[in-house]
Order: sequence, then C-alpha cells, then structure tokens
Amino acid sequence: MRRFIFLLFVLSICFGKAQTFSSNPLLPIPDNTTTTYTLNVTGLPTSMNLLGFGLESAMINITHQRDQDLVVTLQSPSGKTAKLTNGNGGTGLNFTNTQFFDTIPTNINAGVAPFNNSYAPYEALSNINNSTNPNGVWKLTIKDQAATKTGTLNSWSITFSSKPAGKVSFMSSDLPIVVVNTGTQNIPSGTKITAQMGVIYNGPGATNYVTNPYNNYNGNIGIEIRGQSSLSFPQKQYGLETRDGIGNNLDVSILGMPPENDWILYAPYDDKSLMRNVITYDLSRKMGRWASRGKFCELVINGVYQGVYVFQEKIKRDTARVDISKLNPADTIGTEITGGYIINIDKDPASWYSSILPNNSTNNQKVRFTCQYPDTIAIMKKQRKYIKDCVDSFEVALNGANFQDPLTGYAKYVSVNSFVDYFIINELSRNVDGYRLSTYLYKEKITKGGQLKIGPVWDYNLAYKNANYCSGSLTSGWSYKFNSVCSNDPWQVPFWWDKLVQDSTFKNKLYCRYTELRNTYLDTTQLFQVIDSIHNLVNQAQVRHFKRYAILGTYVWPNPTPYAKTYAEELSAMKSWIATRLAWMDANMYSYGTCPVVTTGISKLVKNSPSISVYPNPVQSRAVIQLKITSPDVYRIELFDINGKLIKFVATDYLPADEYAFYLDDMGSLNSGMYLVRVSSEKGYTVTTKLIKN
Repeated sequence: MRRFIFLLFVLSICFGKAQTFSSNPLLPIPDNTTTTYTLNVTGLPTSMNLLGFGLESAMINITHQRDQDLVVTLQSPSGKTAKLTNGNGGTGLNFTNTQFFDTIPTNINAGVAPFNNSYAPYEALSNINNSTNPNGVWKLTIKDQAATKTGTLNSWSITFSSKPAGKVSFMSSDLPIVVVNTGTQNIPSGTKITAQMGVIYNGPGATNYVTNPYNNYNGNIGIEIRGQSSLSFPQKQYGLETRDGIGNNLDVSILGMPPENDWILYAPYDDKSLMRNVITYDLSRKMGRWASRGKFCELVINGVYQGVYVFQEKIKRDTARVDISKLNPADTIGTEITGGYIINIDKDPASWYSSILPNNSTNNQKVRFTCQYPDTIAIMKKQRKYIKDCVDSFEVALNGANFQDPLTGYAKYVSVNSFVDYFIINELSRNVDGYRLSTYLYKEKITKGGQLKIGPVWDYNLAYKNANYCSGSLTSGWSYKFNSVCSNDPWQVPFWWDKLVQDSTFKNKLYCRYTELRNTYLDTTQLFQVIDSIHNLVNQAQVRHFKRYAILGTYVWPNPTPYAKTYAEELSAMKSWIATRLAWMDANMYSYGTCPVVTTGISKLVKNSPSISVYPNPVQSRAVIQLKITSPDVYRIELFDINGKLIKFVATDYLPADEYAFYLDDMGSLNSGMYLVRVSSEKGYTVTTKLIKN
C-alpha cells in the first residue's frame, strides 16, 4: 500500500506540472492547398480525460498575408480533431504566438487580426480529451483556401496538464443526477450493451450530491448511442432500456414519469438554449396532444461528466404514451386489423413510398413511410398492406378534384384538427425538418374512430432559428414551402400541406384554432414565462455544461450567425425571434369564414364532458360524428329518434383523451325529421346533440 501511495506521489510530481511539446519547422504554407505538419509526443499517461490529465492548450505561430484563407486543425494520434481557426481574421495578417484555451471568454470568431493573444478555439479542445492515448504522432493540418496569398508555419506546440480542457468539478446539482457505469465496455451505436444506471433525485428544490445513494432508480439497463446527424457530436445521445436481473425489460417509473422500459437520454448539444424540444413538447401537451415527457438532468458515464441532458420518454404504443390498441400478429381480418398503428416519415428504411411526388422537387424525390408499430420486423403482410392502403386512400382523396368534400374527400380518412395543430407548431417554430423528417402518424381501430392522426411532435432542436440552411432561421415565410426553397434536398415535404391550405374548411379551422391559442398558450408573454422558468431550472447546470462543451460564441452545425457568447444572450435571441415570428404569422395566417361558437348541444353538462358535433346538419345520406374526449372512459355512441327510441347503435369502446370521428352511413333510409345523437360514459358523462334528416 505504501509503495502504491509513493507511486501516486511520484506520478503527481511528474504529471502535475504542465508539459509542452513544440515543433519549429519554419516550413512554407503552400498556396491554395492542404498541408500536414507532425509532432511526436512520448512519455505521457496513456489516457487523456476530463478528470485529471489531458490536453490543456495549443499554440500556433504563423506568418501569413491573409488570415481568413486559413483553416487550422489539430489532430490527436487517435484521429480526434479540433479546429483552432476556420477562416477567421479577414484580410488581417499573422498568428503571432496565438494560444488556444477553452476557458478564454473571447472566441477566435470574435477576435481581430493580427492574432497575438489567447482565444477560445473554433472547436473545443475538450473534444480531444476522450480517454484516448496522447502518445504518438500529433498533426497540425493547415488548409489554405485561396490563391495569391502565402505564408509560413514558424512553430506550434501543445500543452498537457492536470487541468485538461473541459475539466469540470461536479459534486452536486439542483437537477437529478444520472450515473451510468459500463465497466470496460464502450457504448456502441445501434446495439445495446448491458450496463448499470443509478438516478439520484432528492425532490424539488433539494440539492442532489454524486455521493448520495441511488434513490430513484438503481439497476440494470441496456444502452446504445442513438441519432443520425448528432453521431458526430462530442455529446452523444443515448437510447436505453430498464432491465431486470436476467436481462428482461422492466417497466419502472423514473423521475415521476409513468412506468415504462424504453427511455432516451437526449443531448441538446447543437441547441445552445438546451430547451427547444422541451418547450415544443410542453406546448403540444397544453394543446391536448400527447408528447414525450422529460426531466432535465446531469449525466455521468464511467466517472466522466457528460453535461446537461433530458431524460425523456420514447415514442411508443403504451397506455401512458401513444394510447392506441395493441395489434397482435393474429389481428389480420375484420375490425381487429384496423388498429393501432404508428408510422413515420424519416430517413429510416422505407416500408413503402408515396405514389404522389412532393411539389416542386427537382429530382423525383419520394416520401418514404416506415412502420414503427408494429415495426418492420413484427408487422404482418396483411397489416402492412392495410395501413399502406389507409395512407394511400388519404393521399388519393387529398389529391383528387373533390378533396374538399367533408364526406368523400380527405377528411374521411384523417383527423383534420390534428393536422391543424401540427401545422401551427411547425410553423411557429419554423422547424427546418418539419413535415419531412421525424414526422409521425398513428391510427386507432375503427371502433375508436379509426382516422389517421398526425403526431406526436418530435425533434425540434433545429427549430426557432437554429438552422443556417434552407431559410430555417428566417422569421418570415411558411416552413411547409421548404421544397420551393431547397428542391434538391433528398428529404422533401409531402404535397399534403400545399393542398390543405386550399381547403376552406381547413383554413377556417386553422385560423380559429390559431386565434384561440394566441389568446392562451401562444400568447407571447406565456411563451416567455415558460422559457424563463426553464432558464431558472437549468441555470446552475448550464455553467458546467458549457464548461464541458466550450461552444458558446462558436459555430456548431447548423447554428446561424450571430453566435451568442453567453447563455442569457442565446435565450434573449430566441425570444426576440419568437416574438417576430408570431407577428409575421398574425399578419399572414390563412383564414376563411367566421369562427363558430363552441357548444355541446342539448346535454347534461358536467365537468370533463365530451364535446360533440355532427356534419353535415341537416343530412341526406351520410353524416360524421366528431367527438373530443377529455376524460378517458368507456363511451357509448347511439342514434335515437325524437321520442327516445333507439334507431342505431354506433359504437362502444374505451376512448382515451383524444379526437374521434364516427360515420353514420345509412341515413338515407330514415324518414325526414329530427334525431338525437347521444354520447354517454360509464362515469356518467352524457352529451346529446340534434341531427336533422332532410
């Protein structure tokens, strides 16, 4: 034991002080080309990390006639890179002993040539401190991007110390603390490994310490890296399953969310507000639509602080998530095959493609649909054909000449109100991925309405002015017109939205719903209060997060300019953008007709009663009963004559809180006169409305 302590003492003497490795090549920087310079590092510990030892800083000394021509990148022996400067400095001259520390307030983006001070690099040096070996050949790559101006690399150096870039002292948090231990395993992408997870949460307002016992969850998990564009980010996203001792899925409640086994650790790396997804999901729930619930937390993996995350629900069929009927492999005929289903439009391998091309696309890009529940492996051929036929029927009707007919047009197949709400959220946020990626739809059985509904909302990290391409940062213009802005992009918006805004009913519903929301949840003051409340919640943790990832004031794909230098600046800029965006929508919102006064007919009114409407009214042959359920229950829907005689039993089933449509297809056989549509529940809610038969 004494020998071990003595060895630690010797190592602390050897590596406690900074060690600098230098190269003085005095080599030319060739014009309009890329050149790599090398430096050999030996004798260091075998792991650079964020805890006790790693790369602390870098220095370059370059003579050049135009600094903006240069992109200078540092690369470790493992291949991990960090750009020191990326076309910065304009027409200024030289980098004179320019030092780069992650902790310097002024980023090289904000510096002015000649660069002869210390700056934060264009990309964080902490990216390199990822537990890889520093010993070996380091590379400095200099790309000269333009002709006519030349220069010389005079010298460069890198410094290692016990104060590595990105080092964060993390002992406590006012957010929940999630701790993952994988042993010696690396977490792969696409395949889950078995690991241990503990969650520390001492309740609202309490401080959580990393030394506290795991009091919210303590057990096995399966964990993998998830995501697409985010795979290249230093802060990874994770998908995980809670498991029992023998590896089976285990439904548990974590951080107050309903019990389940599928969870996501969402990493808001390119969203410097940390909250774009959170505020969007919150808004969707306020609008009456299910959206993923989540809790901010701070994550530690194998003893290394990983920053601020959102521990959240995965989109999944479940009574507490997307509450649709379970579809078994044997459910291939009758009413059983009609639901439930979840599909999406994304980059996943296609279950089928739309037969109708997107508007304005230039390369015949096709919209792809993928079965998510049942997934592409579990779904039966007849079930896949059924849900494809449902989507095809909707698209054909919407693309047809009679698309506005409320009985034979597109409204026969989809919940129009769900499309209205989805449109409002995507347009408010001007989500550059909206409509064309991360777009979900779900369908219930016909005994529960059976229409396609769009949602849940998902993936808004590039919304609210956080994309520098395809007009994603503008406050003006409709987001659904993406195809006319970026017609060459491989992922195009379906033709649906161009056609929907031609429908007078859709425009009327859209205008009335938007007007209603602007007086409630879309009121600018209310939105800002949500942002402020989240700011207060994460304000302590964001300091550690942005020390771990020194990206404030820098470009992270695909942030638009200007880059906020502080967290408060980021939120202020987002608020200003939202206010301006809402003003544009106020002035340009589609409208048609007047907004109806909402009634529930002649009814026994109690709190949480369902709302009901029937159209057309008067009716000749076919009518639609529209229900909005706010209190989940078993409901019975019936048609009576004016004397109270039962004429037709329509449906009975357990209905979660949602919107539903039921069809009366044989009204033509009834005598003219007044009828009553009654909706009643086991809990005693009853609503009745009149229906006139011509």
